[in-house]
Amino acid sequence: MFPRFVRLAAAAAAAAIVVAGSARAQEMAPDVLVKNVTLEVVDLIQKDKDIQKGDRRKLIALIEAKVLPHFNFQAMTSSAVGRNWDKASAEQKARLTDEFRTLLVRTYSSALASYSNQKFDFRPLRAKPTDTDVTVNVRIVQSGDQPVTIDYDMEKRPGGWKVWDVRVGGISLVANYRTEFDNQIRASGIEGLIKTLNAKNNPQAQPAVAGAPKK
Repeated sequence: MFPRFVRLAAAAAAAAIVVAGSARAQEMAPDVLVKNVTLEVVDLIQKDKDIQKGDRRKLIALIEAKVLPHFNFQAMTSSAVGRNWDKASAEQKARLTDEFRTLLVRTYSSALASYSNQKFDFRPLRAKPTDTDVTVNVRIVQSGDQPVTIDYDMEKRPGGWKVWDVRVGGISLVANYRTEFDNQIRASGIEGLIKTLNAKNNPQAQPAVAGAPKK
């Protein structure tokens, strides 16, 4: 269930937070931002022949250029690491944030390929104009299945609205990683978690198993 949850969360988040321009994004209400750019990015993905053919590098470049600026990755990483965040040095925190960012980019790239044809139902925003921390509600409409509810927890920052968590069916993406990260830190410490994330992000760089046939 968790891999499917992550794919849905990543697809929704990646599609919804891509923006056409930073100046425009800063002026938009969070729900308007999500609605307008979701339709734009899904159209872009569907019309891009290279991405449709499986050009992962082009898809990742799109995510890095347009999605990453609209996530507060340090807040997401510190929340995912939880109580152990304060035990990490400044250098370890920077490495953790970088590896977590890379992990999510890899997840998004796979998710977009799988869910770019889904339909989105945008719900009215329930917040006051002065609120600086809001939740934007969206439903992914799946053919032949029940809609999936998506909640984007967003905060207003000097650079515009930023996502700090995504919840699918009430389940937090950050909280799910927190359990995994906590187990890893208990087993091998902060450095162990960083090495594990790096290994996930760079599987081609792992040493070959002794005795394995050479290709």
